[in-house]
Amino acid sequence: MANTTFSGPVRSLNGFISFGPKAVVSLTANTTLTVASHAGRVLTCNDADGVFTLPTILASSASAVAGANDYNVLSNLGATFTFLVETAATDMDIKTDGTDKFYGAVYTGIDDSAGGKTFISDSSSNDVITMNGSTKGGLAGSVVQITAIANDAYYVTGQLLGSGSLVTPFADS
Repeated sequence: MANTTFSGPVRSLNGFISFGPKAVVSLTANTTLTVASHAGRVLTCNDADGVFTLPTILASSASAVAGANDYNVLSNLGATFTFLVETAATDMDIKTDGTDKFYGAVYTGIDDSAGGKTFISDSSSNDVITMNGSTKGGLAGSVVQITAIANDAYYVTGQLLGSGSLVTPFADS
């Protein structure tokens, strides 16, 4: 089915469900993500040292903010990107354009009696999530979900699988 453009409101009483062969996208090399090809899908990460760059949040101009109820204004607010690590990370990065920052936290769990830790991003500077398959998480089965929530702001939540003495996966570019 092709993309469809509607003129006027669209109502779904039970929501829209993404399913089928295009609902899961395998990332096997460094990738600059787009809303059209990657948002709302499960992105399986199969490049241990891949760099996955999120799209710039479109809501930065005054006209876009003022036109929040104007559906002709380009915006990707609400676009969600779900990353599932299938190939254990060695130096895997999820990053923004450098202007957009991460808000939120990820929990990193380890399989021993020590338990895990929750790491909170520094929303004034963090624009990279780095996983290394151990102290920063990123073992197969790790999940990170990132949503464009405001001008220059991506909300992050996730459950990372790691080992050893855990450290934050959040960093500055």
